[in-house]
Amino acid sequence: MPQSGPRPSDVTIGVCYYPEHWPEAVWAEDARHMREAGISRVRIGEFAWSRLEPSQGKYDFGWLARALDVLHGEGLGVILGTPTATPPKWLVDAMPDMLPVDRHGRPRGFGSRRHYCFSHAGYRRECARIVRALAERFGEHPAIIAWQTDNEYGCHNTVLSWSDEARLGFRHWLKDRYGSIAALNDAWGNVFWSMEYRDFEEIDLPSATVTEANPAHRTDFHRYSSDQVAAFNRVQVEIIRALSPGRDVLHNFMTFFLDFDHHETMKDLDIATWDSYPLGSLDVFPMPAERKAAFARTGDPDLQAFHHDLYRGAGRGRFWVMEQQPGPVNWADYNPDAAPGLVRLWGLEGFAHGAETISYFRWRQAPFAQEQFHAGLNLPDGSPDRAYHEVKQLSADLAALGTLGKAVPARVALVFSYEASWFLRVQPQGRNFSYVEQAFAMYRALRRLGLDIDIVGPEADLSSYALVLVPSMPFVPERLAAELVRCPGMVLAGPRTGSRTASHRIPGNLAPGPLADFLGVRVTRVESYRPHSAVPVRYENEVFHFDRWREFVEPGADTEVLAKTEDGRPALTRKGRAHYLAGSPDEALLQRIVARLAGDAGLAVLDLPAGLRTRRRGAFRFVFNYGPASADISPQFPVTSVVLGGARLEAGGAAVLRTED
Repeated sequence: MPQSGPRPSDVTIGVCYYPEHWPEAVWAEDARHMREAGISRVRIGEFAWSRLEPSQGKYDFGWLARALDVLHGEGLGVILGTPTATPPKWLVDAMPDMLPVDRHGRPRGFGSRRHYCFSHAGYRRECARIVRALAERFGEHPAIIAWQTDNEYGCHNTVLSWSDEARLGFRHWLKDRYGSIAALNDAWGNVFWSMEYRDFEEIDLPSATVTEANPAHRTDFHRYSSDQVAAFNRVQVEIIRALSPGRDVLHNFMTFFLDFDHHETMKDLDIATWDSYPLGSLDVFPMPAERKAAFARTGDPDLQAFHHDLYRGAGRGRFWVMEQQPGPVNWADYNPDAAPGLVRLWGLEGFAHGAETISYFRWRQAPFAQEQFHAGLNLPDGSPDRAYHEVKQLSADLAALGTLGKAVPARVALVFSYEASWFLRVQPQGRNFSYVEQAFAMYRALRRLGLDIDIVGPEADLSSYALVLVPSMPFVPERLAAELVRCPGMVLAGPRTGSRTASHRIPGNLAPGPLADFLGVRVTRVESYRPHSAVPVRYENEVFHFDRWREFVEPGADTEVLAKTEDGRPALTRKGRAHYLAGSPDEALLQRIVARLAGDAGLAVLDLPAGLRTRRRGAFRFVFNYGPASADISPQFPVTSVVLGGARLEAGGAAVLRTED
């Protein structure tokens, strides 16, 4: 068997390939060029249902078998995707009620992708049938090293569906959750506005109400819809495990996608993968225009890293990048080209955070249909594009480094909760209050200090961390409350933490509810406001601001006030090692607070420039310069130990240093 290019044993480079898009005569040449570029993993099949089953029950697996043989012949390991993100037209015509329905009651149509409702039992059966047929035919094929279920669950706003099937499923889910309609009425507070139900069959989905629907009703609909994603995924996983044992099963998640709980779905999977599009994501993410301009061709210095750490946590230490941007994309409002060197930098950064595989999307740019403007490693005629050469350089870099080892265990944890995002989406109490912006701001503050970070879910063990940050967590589960009390590290809880019960009520003892004794405060009033009404905050003899939200808190007798608003009210409090932030801080205030807590926690910190970032893996420290200018890294790092790169990094440059520890 031909050998692929030299590479370390613990990381691999991959690519997404669509043999059904190209003449069979070019497959062997493509596979050979992949191997020559140092690529050893190939994902195929995730959109091919119409070619795999042209009509009901009439399978055509011959072309896929030949493609697998060609790829295997070049020593390429294949990730086979199940095709359930793109049900064919004949299936939609036979089962039209499988289509998702928007909140206005309009079915979404055929002609693109993700045109199904997660709640539809008939569609689940069809998915199980095609997955079983694939796994029976190819489950033991030597080329297949892993399976990907579906593709980008929920993309294009398809988790929440207001279909008839979803309404019936939601009623059954509520009955299982509450047991009796009296219990549901009590939990939801339905005595308000005469919203009481006599039977579960009376409950509709929370849409088309005259004004705001009951927040408890809406939150439960988010929970139900999230559970449907996990259940849909589980159907496929169970079939694959039975018929293709020994292969990893994974799914590709997305950037800042909050509509379902990824930790819950990951309970059935082996590896969390995600699709990294730094420039497209920067274009759509809420961020100041000047920052977007500074990093327009490199990507934000923290946006990709956040997701590497998020999905490493969701994957219990195992994650891949399944789709890495190779050049301009087609789906943002504006789609700039990446600066030279960034395709390589993004790959190195993924590996620095612990990725096992970085896979680029796609091998050849498509000359037809919706993604014609989406670049690939090669142009539509098969000739190499710039990204091909950067991936080949990345392969040489990895060979020079040798085995990378594991991501260095972090001493800092950021607790990230999908459920928290639903609570705050349901009742933001201020148009500019954003859970994801708050979590990302905390992460950025930590990254500027040069710290390695774990992003963990609400069920995580926190006992090994010196510093734990908790963005707004309206409902604090019992386990998380116990972990925060038990963990030895410094804790910072953001505003609105503990402000609601599981059924969206204000706690009997007021916020922060179950953390009241731990944090030593009581919240009596909150306010949100526009930027022009920002509230000045004095901290460490300087004036900063709460820029969109603040709370009026009463500190306990043994609680210290570390910062105050201009009217003398507590802004930051401390009880022992527990800190409470009673508002939404501006960037400078948050940076100062996080730096102080890191110092109090005994962590060694750096003061990194705006575009310079670092992460450790194994015996290496990686340093990345996102720009916008060149940077001398010698003031922060011992450049005598440089393995790749040098003391001066141009924008888009990277260096790898060997660490003494």
